[in-house]
Amino acid sequence: MPNFTLAQRLTGTLPASRPGLFNPWRDWCDADDRSNPLGGPEGRMSRLAEHLDCDPRYIICGQSPGWRGCRYSGIAFTSERQVIDGAIPRISSSPDRLTRASPQGGPLSEPSSTIMWNTLRRLGISGDVLLWNALQMHPHQPSLPWSNRTPTWGEIQLGAAALEMLLDAFPDAKVIAIGRKSEDLLRELDMLPNGQLRHPAYGGARQFAEGMRRLV
Repeated sequence: MPNFTLAQRLTGTLPASRPGLFNPWRDWCDADDRSNPLGGPEGRMSRLAEHLDCDPRYIICGQSPGWRGCRYSGIAFTSERQVIDGAIPRISSSPDRLTRASPQGGPLSEPSSTIMWNTLRRLGISGDVLLWNALQMHPHQPSLPWSNRTPTWGEIQLGAAALEMLLDAFPDAKVIAIGRKSEDLLRELDMLPNGQLRHPAYGGARQFAEGMRRLV
């Protein structure tokens, strides 16, 4: 059964959206398709609850949601395209789009999401992984929701309470940090990661995949 209690506790630690920082589980985005019951904050919360319904061997923690991925899917390193295709373990597929028209034309697809899930499937661990972000809110340029920006350290720390709660809920999972900010937050919480990997996007796909292979 979907773990709604944990999903609500985790996201309940986050503030409401503010200029340049969007809370996907609390607020509507203008691009959300309101005709689809699986879209919007309720749909994202439902998918997060499904994603949390596991006993993970690994927790992979990235930096923050991207506009092509978690902002609309509700799952780190996961895109609208993958949700529609029913390609993600435990996650209900959507027969319709989660967003209205986008710059990509069709459903949103994120390179790092594709690399992540392809790698997990090749290693045979796609059902044993929980994906998360150090900051669970989408940082974007002001007035440009379809953009990404690097969050400040103060913004990253907004996700500390949820990250600590998540790791307490799954104490046996090995934690893998993707990127420096994720690693820094884990260390600040005195939760040293079991491994640190290059982000799969921006030319890091091969290093990420090889690093995951070694860790597994």
